[in-house]
Parts: sequence; C-alpha cells; structure tokens
Amino acid sequence: MRALLLAGTSVLLLSGCFDSVDHIQAHMDNVKANTRQRIEPLPQVKEFSHISYAAANERSPFAEPTPEAIQERLLQQQDCLYPDPNRRKELLERFALENLTMRGTLGDGDKLWGLIESADKSLYRVTIDNYLGLFSGKVINVEPTYIDLLELIPDGSGCWVERETRIQMYDAATAGN
Repeated sequence: MRALLLAGTSVLLLSGCFDSVDHIQAHMDNVKANTRQRIEPLPQVKEFSHISYAAANERSPFAEPTPEAIQERLLQQQDCLYPDPNRRKELLERFALENLTMRGTLGDGDKLWGLIESADKSLYRVTIDNYLGLFSGKVINVEPTYIDLLELIPDGSGCWVERETRIQMYDAATAGN
C-alpha cells in the first residue's frame, strides 16, 4: 500500500515537469521583435580648455586659516559681542541643545547642580557659569525644573547676539503620550 502511494505521488509530481512553455516562447519572440538592434553612438566629447590657476600667491582654499587671520577678523569687529576664542571649551559644548536632556538636580542649601544627559547617554553635573551647547551657552540659573542659559548666536554680519534659552526637566510621564 505504501509503495503504491509513493508511486502515485511521484507520477503526480513528475507530470508538472512536462507543462507547456508556449506562452514563455511567445513572450520571448515578442521581446525580440520589439527590441531595437542598433546601439546609439556615444556623444561627442567636448574639447578641454585649460585655465591656469591665477591665485597661486593667495591662501589655499583647502587649508585652514592661520590663527592670526581669525584673530584679525575678531579685532575688526570691536564694537560687538563675540565668544572668547581663548576660553577652554567644556565637555557639553560638543552637543547641540536638542541632544541634551535635563534629568534632575542635586544640591544642598546654597548650591544647586543640574543633571544633564547627553546624546551618548552620559550624565553630567552643571551649575552657574558652566557652558553647554554649540553656541557658548553659559548657565545663568539652575532651578529644580529648568536651567537657564545665555547663548551667543551669530547674527550673520560677524557679530553675535545674546539669547536666553531654557532647558526644561524631562518628564517621562508626558513623553509616552
């Protein structure tokens, strides 16, 4: 009985191998008949004209400017605000404010520190006169639910404008809504 069942199944499976391929052959004939046989020629190559580099004595556009040139630019704009180029940058000045989250506060009676989580999931402690953000954001106030910053934003003309910014406490209960 088992052998008969196995033989019947084999015959049934092998019968599918001898199906007609006429529709495939008709499609291939149609594609061959409608395909262009001629390949378009390549476009003509435009003649190359050499332009000599005339600014050989100028600073290369691929090299960073010297510190003296940057300092001269800052000195030209004496009557406006600009960040202190000699101030050493703090760790949190590598991150945009969108990538910093206030997670809480620490402190005693007279001093309060804000806890800031950065984009790399590290936790930092900041207080008044610390800096964070890309625009020299100086911490001017730390409260239990927010941190106030004073940033220097470029105005496009070489000067900088002060702007107050606030980082609010991250609220996990409303973040899920």
